[in-house]
Amino acid sequence: MAATRLPGTPRLLRALNDRAALDLLLTRGPLTRAQLGELTGLSKVTASQLVERLEERGLVRRVGEQAGGRGPNAQLYSVTPGSAHVIGVDVGPDTVIAACADITGAVIGRAELSTKDTDDPVGVVHQAVVQAASDAGTDITSVRRVVLGTPGLVDPQSGEISFAWDLPRWHRGLLADLRRDLSTPVVFGNDVNMAAIAESSTGAAAGVTDFALVWIGRGIGLASVIDGRLHQGATGAAGEIGYLPVGGADVPHNASKRGVKGAFQTLAAAEAVKAVGKQHGFRGAEAADVVRAAVAAGTAGEPVLDELARRLALGVAAICLVLDPPLVVLAGDVGRAGGPALAERVEREVAAITLVSPKVVVTGVATDPVLHGALRTALDAVRDEVFGSTTD
Repeated sequence: MAATRLPGTPRLLRALNDRAALDLLLTRGPLTRAQLGELTGLSKVTASQLVERLEERGLVRRVGEQAGGRGPNAQLYSVTPGSAHVIGVDVGPDTVIAACADITGAVIGRAELSTKDTDDPVGVVHQAVVQAASDAGTDITSVRRVVLGTPGLVDPQSGEISFAWDLPRWHRGLLADLRRDLSTPVVFGNDVNMAAIAESSTGAAAGVTDFALVWIGRGIGLASVIDGRLHQGATGAAGEIGYLPVGGADVPHNASKRGVKGAFQTLAAAEAVKAVGKQHGFRGAEAADVVRAAVAAGTAGEPVLDELARRLALGVAAICLVLDPPLVVLAGDVGRAGGPALAERVEREVAAITLVSPKVVVTGVATDPVLHGALRTALDAVRDEVFGSTTD
């Protein structure tokens, strides 16, 4: 049996070495052949062969020289940015935002379109994707994957949107339509899950393998990361905590009907936040404006933050008693606006009413978390495809 596996061993080792080198070039910047050899543990000869192989495939390029001691300067190599592109899309009820990144992760193109005056989701996404690619100086043929972060349920088996309460024109069959239209792989991802991926990559949950992200905005949602993996559930409904039955709010018995809001959403999402603020003299066009005003008001705004924390803690406590995460991240417009003042109050309230006391923090992703999560999801998949094919 061992003999039958031997012919594949050198090829496998080359693939592993190539991927390790490419990952180092992405994370450590331009490197010489000698530096790559030292960091990977490869001999000078093997490292040189590796670089030549990657250069021939167009995955790395020479970007300069590094002066050394005696002898000629050493060539510096980096990953070729244009070897592949990806596009992430943040789909909202009013706008579609698309961003194009090269394979290094640098965002080089962006487009934003209104969805208010159209009933053609394929046309809007197509236009946004093409414009983002054009803004990046490329075209759709170089885009290896498009990932859309969207509200609602994404079926883990089919990848289709099965329910989106505030996107009535989005429907089953849309995924296949988009794939045909764009002629490239297209993937849907729940928007809150995409935000959690961004949080795990560059935000408050970086380096954390178990955490919960609670999104507070128009609606309220949850993303659960368990042992480094997103938990989506059997139907993609894991995290739809707006429908969580909680005390202090009526529980609807026709929750699947479009337009029906769940108990926790009516208690703690944007409309409820504005109502709480109004009771204490704080008004704003958006719920986040109300919360920012309450935070800025100091002592005068504390009743608003206390009441919001009490309401949020009902849902967060239920989450934590089931999942017991060490960390909870408050995200979305309202979560970000509340900052540490709201997060600390939620942490104290959860500890007071349950047997668990997770750390509760505000999001560390300042802008466009859904978009950045979609880009990260696309990049991870495309890097596996492109970097994993080095020995083909």
